[in-house]
Amino acid sequence: MKTIRFDADTRGGGDYGWLNTRYSFSFANWIDKNRMGFGALRVLNDDTIAPGKGFDPHSHADMEIITLVMKGAVAHEDSGGGKGVVVAGEVQVMSAGTGVTHAEFNASETDPLELFQIWIMPKTLGGEPRYATRSFEALGSIPGITLLVTPESETEGDDLFIRQDAYLSFITLDASGEQIYELKQEGNAVYVFVIEGTLTTAGETLNARDALGVVETNEIAFAASGHATALIIEVPV
Repeated sequence: MKTIRFDADTRGGGDYGWLNTRYSFSFANWIDKNRMGFGALRVLNDDTIAPGKGFDPHSHADMEIITLVMKGAVAHEDSGGGKGVVVAGEVQVMSAGTGVTHAEFNASETDPLELFQIWIMPKTLGGEPRYATRSFEALGSIPGITLLVTPESETEGDDLFIRQDAYLSFITLDASGEQIYELKQEGNAVYVFVIEGTLTTAGETLNARDALGVVETNEIAFAASGHATALIIEVPV
């Protein structure tokens, strides 16, 4: 097992008035040649969007874009006909494919919107753009690991999927709680991003917004002395 640590205060970011954001990897005007991604994971943005504000129509191609709403609600509309309001505890997936234009705004005129935006590079380029959402009840309140997004080849029923051999999971730990995450594809690696609390994994103690990349392993153990939540992003490297 090998690890690389990314402390919260080493992230980039910006305050644009309507948007306060932190970048785990190079994005927009913040470029760090040593932070261009982690395997197929290209973007992990930690966004707070002011009431009634958001991203005007803009285009994407050949990217798998996952949005996890933590607080508030985001209104989405795209050129492929995808449209809806995604609230806290729901996950949105958009496969940009050959190209799609979309806009996303804070659906509230009074309350801020908090979300994570994750971009994963697809396994193959092209394909028809698609949009989907799913609700995950009690996310973050019940100890355990919840699988949020799977590869297209493994989708079942109403699973959210992307066009890459990657998996997004949400882990919740309570005091003295322990969990083991088993990697789902040989050769993949894991990027752990702590949302809240403090947890230990792979010999490291991570606080809120710290992250750890883990390679050359088949499983990872997690423990916490109090309530903690984190994202587990398993990707090809």
